[in-house]
Amino acid sequence: MIIPARRRILVAAVLAGVLGLGGAGAPVHRVEAAAGYTLELSQPGDFVRQTNLVQCVGASMQMMINLMAPRNDATAATQLRLWRLARSLGPLRPAGLRRGKGASPQGWARGLTLLGYGPYAAVGFPTLAAATRAAARAIRVTGKPVGILVWAGRHAWVMTGFRATADPLTTNAFRVTHLTVMDPLYPLDSTIWGASHPPGTRLSTAAFGRSFVPRRAFIRPSPLDGTYVLVLPVFSLIPRATYRSVAI
Repeated sequence: MIIPARRRILVAAVLAGVLGLGGAGAPVHRVEAAAGYTLELSQPGDFVRQTNLVQCVGASMQMMINLMAPRNDATAATQLRLWRLARSLGPLRPAGLRRGKGASPQGWARGLTLLGYGPYAAVGFPTLAAATRAAARAIRVTGKPVGILVWAGRHAWVMTGFRATADPLTTNAFRVTHLTVMDPLYPLDSTIWGASHPPGTRLSTAAFGRSFVPRRAFIRPSPLDGTYVLVLPVFSLIPRATYRSVAI
């Protein structure tokens, strides 16, 4: 797979940190290490607003691709194409069961993977702490953003960065204190969940947890019900015993 230019610096920095290469570990985007560890992937222009109330997954995929591709694309046509792709790749629907208007996390993950930005997988974690730690480590290791299923599974955000007590690449003894998110609904608000967040908002873990809650069954049961669901770039440093994953 060809690595886009804006990601080559990040890959080089991560490899340098792993292999101990001197002189190659330059900061990637914004990195702070004085008080714990902070990493941010987003740049101006990455944010995309969803064009209607059902295409939050399409808009989130579009933002994630913007973060990984050499050029940004904010067009409605691309968002619609991504939403349709995610819907087409979702779980099979039993006969007679109506289909919702949104897209599934499985289709979201499979779509990004099919387009060459993965591999991604829809992953459910038992606790907020386990999910935020896995998300931070995935961003740190892969240099890719993480999809977040918020509002009990009814809406999609993108996580673009984090602040932790230590570098997740070098130790397991870290705690995530803040997460940076992009909410494609912005500037609209939810009558149930409250105000949306401007792009690049950094939330404390407690504030994040008010929106990021376990998925509840919607139209049909899912193996991810009852878990904190991420659309996670796949890597090998997550202990398998701590999550429930849906194969891509």
